[in-house]
Amino acid sequence: MTTTEPIAGGDVAGGAPESAVGIPVPAGVAPDRADVSPGPASEGAASPATTESRATTTSPATTQSPATASSAAEARSAEPRAAKAPVRSARRRAREFAMQGLYQWLVSREDAGAIEAHLRESPGFDRCDRAHFRELLHGALGAVDELHAAIAPHLDRRVDELSPVEHATLLVGTFEMARHPEIPYRVVINEAVELAKAFGGTDGFKYVNGVLDRVAASLRPNEAPARSRS
Repeated sequence: MTTTEPIAGGDVAGGAPESAVGIPVPAGVAPDRADVSPGPASEGAASPATTESRATTTSPATTQSPATASSAAEARSAEPRAAKAPVRSARRRAREFAMQGLYQWLVSREDAGAIEAHLRESPGFDRCDRAHFRELLHGALGAVDELHAAIAPHLDRRVDELSPVEHATLLVGTFEMARHPEIPYRVVINEAVELAKAFGGTDGFKYVNGVLDRVAASLRPNEAPARSRS
């Protein structure tokens, strides 16, 4: 295994824009409406639907000159067209709720059962993969020391100095990396990056991506390429 240097970047604890208490939600929208565009390695996310073109009709008694028709076409092409929001898979929803639960545990050390009960009342929970959610939440909490040991060598700070959103996202990603070898490592990283984009600070997703890239090389040396010292 190639020795790597800690990754610099991301939000330090207390400096991230997410709220200091409670469960994080994407800015400006409710948790159930926080649809994010899937990357190329996403699991089960549907592509945005294409918008319908608008047909223009003219009166039988009138005929548009070429110049008028061209101007009308340009005006139509400049009109904003609203595309349907991408649909999140049940697995992605499970990761979102698990990350929120881990966030809550990190900031309050509340009982895992109480956290789960609270999340089950959240809008959209009925559309998540409940079995995967429970495994991520309770599995990560049960193996938190092991996960921290896998993450720590690739950080530029102590684990407890991570922002809660980045910390929780790294726990989700590292748990999947360690316990779900059937999920390709690129999918694990991409899904964690999408979580960080939706819930974290402006550049937090870059930090999560860099750390998990090196965690993958450590936990899955036969699948992920080793990262050279930078």
